[in-house]
Amino acid sequence: MIFMSDHKAQLGSLADSINHLLKITRSYWSGLFHCYRVENLPKTNNDLEQVFGSFRYHQRRTTGRKKAPASLLIRGSSRLMAAVVTRIKTFTATDLATADLVAWRKQRSQLELLRQKRLQQRRFRRSPENYLLELETKLIQSILPP
Repeated sequence: MIFMSDHKAQLGSLADSINHLLKITRSYWSGLFHCYRVENLPKTNNDLEQVFGSFRYHQRRTTGRKKAPASLLIRGSSRLMAAVVTRIKTFTATDLATADLVAWRKQRSQLELLRQKRLQQRRFRRSPENYLLELETKLIQSILPP
């Protein structure tokens, strides 16, 4: 690998600038430029926007809706990740069978929590009076001694 610090002598008056640049870049987060280590990962904002736009386009085509479905908010991160990764690599049944089951269950439980939050929001929108009355009843019951 070629390093800038190895070629400071060739830079003449810019050699001091290289020292400053190297000092600043040492503080960068190690995963900041991850896109250059991973093949086929979008490297610019435009490339990334194209990936998101393509994903939205396909979501609209498959659902027949003009806007993205509400499920995209809940399961979107998983779906987006699957859409991006399957562009790069085709997975076999063996690949899927060797997946980390504990991590998969953790992801599923996090998605279920998000789904439950969305359900609570829907309950409030449908009938705010009943929802608030139920909350008030639960609060009073929690305050009273058993």
